Amino acid sequence: MKVLVYSAKDFEIKNLEKLNGNKHKLKFVPDVLNSTTAVMAAGYDAICIFSNDDASLVVLEMLWDLGVRYITLRSTGYNNVSVKSAKRIGFKVAYAPEYSPNAIAEHTIGMLLALNRKLVQADAQVKRYDFTLDNLMGFDLNGKTVGIFGTGRIGSILVKIFHAFGCKVVATDLKRNHYLESHYDLEYLPLEELCRRSDVISINAPLNYETHHIFYEPLFMAMKEGAILINTARGGIVKTEDVIDVLKSGHLGGYATDVYEHERGVFFKDNSKNGINDEVLKELIALPNVLLTPHQAFATKEALFRIAETTIYNLDCWEEGKTCKNELGFEAVIL
Repeated sequence: MKVLVYSAKDFEIKNLEKLNGNKHKLKFVPDVLNSTTAVMAAGYDAICIFSNDDASLVVLEMLWDLGVRYITLRSTGYNNVSVKSAKRIGFKVAYAPEYSPNAIAEHTIGMLLALNRKLVQADAQVKRYDFTLDNLMGFDLNGKTVGIFGTGRIGSILVKIFHAFGCKVVATDLKRNHYLESHYDLEYLPLEELCRRSDVISINAPLNYETHHIFYEPLFMAMKEGAILINTARGGIVKTEDVIDVLKSGHLGGYATDVYEHERGVFFKDNSKNGINDEVLKELIALPNVLLTPHQAFATKEALFRIAETTIYNLDCWEEGKTCKNELGFEAVIL
């Protein structure tokens, strides 16, 4: 199968080439898939895309006309793909589920600890030979209430980790996990009540119509004063302008995020020479109680290997005419 790999990054290529073993003809390009770059896929059977590639209806129609019939994603989330439109047109679309729940959960904990214990500030301060502690006060996690919005693969791991820290863990989800309830004393609550009770809130839910901007001004004002919010899910779940307002007012204690709702075209690129034009993102980054990482939670050696392994598996299934367990259908939801 002839495959064009969009948004290819140096750290991904080695695993993909190794696991492919020359079975498929892979071509790697750094370009992001969009209505302009879709023409690059002419003559290819399949494309392989990442979370910031644009596979909306217009792009899909262009790809189909160019002869592309298969789309495999190097990500668990696929809110960037019009899945129903793709299936209606005739594409086969597959994703890479369960490749990094531990990686993302661990990054969530790392971000919380770094923000709460002022580790970034402490490092910068010590490099100036300033060893004072006045601006470095945090709080104990032990005994605090932590709210988990979404107890899927990642959220379930976080429940166990926070329980080990000695936290009371509460959660919001459409489906209750009875194992977590019985073994980790997890309590399910409506989202607003979760926000009222929690000292720390972690977002680990899918981005879809119901969750888009679900965290906005009224919900922020329901939170405890000084609470910390962590987002390692999708940027669009949080209304950025509103979170900036509550951070500036001091009502929200801090925001640690690995994602941003308008990250396409900015993240995964070195913008250090030319800067960025997104004034909202600039304002967010400049806030002292914000820790932002560049969508790196998935980036571990183990996770990248599993992504490559799943990608080649998806292509192998299509090439051999086998059922692909990762293929998406009309019933798909955005994970």
